[in-house]
Amino acid sequence: MTSENHTTIKADSALVMSPTGSTSQAAPLSPSTSKPIQELPDELIQAGWSKCWSKRENRPYYFNRFTNQSLWEMPVLGQHDVISDPLGLNAAPASGEANADAGLGNGQRKRHPSEDASQAGPNSFKRPKVEIPATPTTPTVPISPSTPGVKPWVNTTTDEKQGQASAPAPAPYRPSVVYWDLDIQTNAVIRERAPADHLPPHPEIELQRAQLTTKLRQHYHELCSQREGIEPPRESFNRWLLERKVVDKGLDPLLPSECDPVISPSMFREIMNDIPIRLSRIKYKEEARKLLFKYAEAAKKMIDSRNATPDSRKVVKWNVEDTMNWLRRDHSASKEDYMDRLEHLRKQCGPHVASVAKDSVEGICSKIYHISAEYVRRIRQAHLTLLKECNISVDGTESAEVQDRLVYCYPVRLSIPAPPQTRVELHFENDIACLRFKGEMVKVSRGHFNKLELLYRYSCIDDPRFEKFLSRVWCLIKRYQVMFGSGVNEGSGLQGSLPVPVFEALNKQFGVTFECFASPLNCYFKQFCSAFPDIDGFFGSRGPFLSFSPASGSFEANPPFCEELMDAMVTHFEDLLGRSSEPLSFIIFVPEWRDPPTPALTRMEASRFRRHQMTVPAFEHEYRSGSQHICKREEMYYKAIHGTAVIFLQNNAGFAKWEPTTERIQELLAAYKVSGRSLPSPGPSSTNTGEKDSNRPRSAQLRVKRTAVLWTRLHRTQQTFRPQRWPCGHLYVCMLIRRVYDCMRGLLLRCWVLMGM
Repeated sequence: MTSENHTTIKADSALVMSPTGSTSQAAPLSPSTSKPIQELPDELIQAGWSKCWSKRENRPYYFNRFTNQSLWEMPVLGQHDVISDPLGLNAAPASGEANADAGLGNGQRKRHPSEDASQAGPNSFKRPKVEIPATPTTPTVPISPSTPGVKPWVNTTTDEKQGQASAPAPAPYRPSVVYWDLDIQTNAVIRERAPADHLPPHPEIELQRAQLTTKLRQHYHELCSQREGIEPPRESFNRWLLERKVVDKGLDPLLPSECDPVISPSMFREIMNDIPIRLSRIKYKEEARKLLFKYAEAAKKMIDSRNATPDSRKVVKWNVEDTMNWLRRDHSASKEDYMDRLEHLRKQCGPHVASVAKDSVEGICSKIYHISAEYVRRIRQAHLTLLKECNISVDGTESAEVQDRLVYCYPVRLSIPAPPQTRVELHFENDIACLRFKGEMVKVSRGHFNKLELLYRYSCIDDPRFEKFLSRVWCLIKRYQVMFGSGVNEGSGLQGSLPVPVFEALNKQFGVTFECFASPLNCYFKQFCSAFPDIDGFFGSRGPFLSFSPASGSFEANPPFCEELMDAMVTHFEDLLGRSSEPLSFIIFVPEWRDPPTPALTRMEASRFRRHQMTVPAFEHEYRSGSQHICKREEMYYKAIHGTAVIFLQNNAGFAKWEPTTERIQELLAAYKVSGRSLPSPGPSSTNTGEKDSNRPRSAQLRVKRTAVLWTRLHRTQQTFRPQRWPCGHLYVCMLIRRVYDCMRGLLLRCWVLMGM
């Protein structure tokens, strides 16, 4: 049998949710088509009841998705709890029921014993941390079992045989590992603010925005290739989006349209760094020789084909000819010699090459910006047309009255009502939730899908029946998918987050309850700031951090590694700390770039609000991947290839409340080691052998014991096969065995060094 809020066991059946909460049903092979199932009262639906059809018994029955209880007769309000009062002794008797089943309490009738035995235990979706394995092929519905007022929805398959016994409804999927804690309440206090005037998201508009953004990326690729003969710098388009939104005053949440200046410093700088050719990391001598030759050829070609001054041509040609003569003359140079020669050539020719390429690169930046502004105009016009067709006025919305008072921070609210949403299909492929709209599919892990459901239930106030949930999830994932880019692992570094143990230490030691730069997909707390308030607000976002002005609270800031964004972040920090007299604390995690140092890092180190600073070395800590919502579990973390500077900016009240004491700092540093993914430090330590063995994990101690046993056996073999203990005829065999022993001994010594013994 199939319950109306659960699917059948078939894994390939798709769940389709319409704007009104109805579903698309396949034609079943049971007689249920001649007996339509009526809807239940809203009170019973809120209590978890739904009306289903039994193919085996050929009659309707009632199923409670909260308790997995099944009844033949319609349940009554106020019925007893089968968990705390299984016999119904404390329940009031119901009128109008048969006396034959009066002993069951409240007029309930049992089903067949075989059906009772197949019922699963009670399930609760409130705490997703419980580790309950779920069958990969049993899909789950996107509506939480504890969500009130949900319309029942059915999905059946046509390949079931008539009269076949049905399986029990699957339990709600609960991820075995979670990377968030949504039960932590906020301590961030803000002044009450009016609802935002962003246009509400819609799948039609989001699809058009995605197509135009992809087209803009292609334009950028073509301009770099045609004008400069280079590939666009990796992720430079993503950093351009971040840098432009710092100064953009336009109306589109993703694409810039009103920026001053028009030329992006970030895009200009990254393109110029790759002219005349992109310099890659060199490992071998031959690669360094080829790179030096290519750079010299490209510099000479560019200076000949552009409008350069005679002095520039003279300097570049002379240095290129000198480099070519050196390459033909010296064949015994080392890798370091080639790299030194390349650096010298860059210093001599670089300014002249940059001067002739400047106008062309500025043209690329300007053209990309103006194309983006045109695309924003198209998207805005289509969005307004869609709202007008739905009789939704944008200019006539009344602004809500806002009181001048301090309140705990709350998600962004939109002043413009949302239009009816189009249908989005949902189905599950093992542990992946797939949402499809007009052939465009987005994917998210089932664990993060449940996380989005919880955030939606906590934050959304205009959709209590979850009728717009699937369409908004599709828009959310599509937005971040477009911002990341289509390359392999592209954009994941810009959306990386701290490990879970670090968040736990920040919350425990410094009272952190808020993330300044996050998204619904990678957030740890349910209160955070993100880039897109129009869609992220339904999932708990407080809006962009640069427009968020808290009066007090403890915050964590791990910004995307964009220099202009980090510099604007520091300006905002110092402004907030200077204005507030309440406890205010910011713990910032930024890359320790020293060659050259970033303006943001230099300003924070010289700030009067800096209370403490520490550095986590490179390759000894990690970040969670920005694509954690879709990547494999073994790819969840990646090593940081640069050091991370951790800086505490606090006002006087914040320093008194969350002072970075030595004990708290040690706990925070230990949190990186708790994750268990740090690289082992090579070489022996200064502690004695007993202390080393006691500090090692059990697996390392076992390896030490096994290695010691093997070493003893080899030593005995050496004593046995000494040449003087055997006749002369066996001398050759003894020497061969001794050679094997020496090789094994050397191998064991290397293993000991690698294991840090």
